[in-house]
Amino acid sequence: METRISPMSQVDPNARIGQGVTIGPFCVVGPDVEIGDGTTLHSNVVIIGKTQIGAGNRFWPGCVIGGDPQDVSWQASETQILIGDNNIFREGVTVNRGAEKEDHTTRIGNNNMFMANSHVAHNCRIFNNVILVNGVLLGGHVHVHDGAIVSGNSVVHHFSTLGRLSFVSGGCRVPHDIPPFMLAAGSDNPQLKTINVVGMRRAGISDSSIEVVREAFRLIYRRNRPLDEVCRHFDDTLEGVIPIELSMLLTFIENQRNGKLGRAREAVRNKPAAESAPNTTEERKAA
Repeated sequence: METRISPMSQVDPNARIGQGVTIGPFCVVGPDVEIGDGTTLHSNVVIIGKTQIGAGNRFWPGCVIGGDPQDVSWQASETQILIGDNNIFREGVTVNRGAEKEDHTTRIGNNNMFMANSHVAHNCRIFNNVILVNGVLLGGHVHVHDGAIVSGNSVVHHFSTLGRLSFVSGGCRVPHDIPPFMLAAGSDNPQLKTINVVGMRRAGISDSSIEVVREAFRLIYRRNRPLDEVCRHFDDTLEGVIPIELSMLLTFIENQRNGKLGRAREAVRNKPAAESAPNTTEERKAA
């Protein structure tokens, strides 16, 4: 595969450029950047700082990747961004490097889509197959798990976690965690309206597991049953055979309630990396 770099771009000679990379006109690539095979920078893309990018990514005009964290406590130390494979960054997307907190790193997995003018702040962690629609803003330290979708012009408070296959409606201000498989709506402090049936079916989750998650939603969020009572209910009715989706949901909710201000990870704020270990099965697997 041939690598093509426009003569109208500025690519530092120390940058590591893979095979089959295309860099269009008016791009800037810094000395500490690594770009994987088959990645495309269309034009007017800036990639700076210590930034490692995998294979098959595409960056549209106006993207700025690897800029300094917008954190007043940042002391200009060496922090980084790690980006996986086959992600799409549309026009005007910004992704900041980590600040000197947690593991100093902003992380993006594989097969994600960041639509125009969306923003990923310092120390965020985006898992896989996530969609951020136009104008979505993530505060620092936000975690977005596999398959989650955040609709246009929504803003997510720092240290919030959006669970697997969760769905946030457009124009929401999200100040707390959204559990996996839930659909949240409401412009201010969105409420959980129902489960994300469409997303679960598209992900290949069985109808029986979907019905169990639906029942858990009704018990917890409609009938306001205590969590330990709900756990006992499913232990009895399912005879100890708990679908992984239900286990993930109940564990997430327990962690959220053990956190602060509706955010499980708020409890790790200002703690060193060793004390900020992933607190869900999904995070541990992706660590």
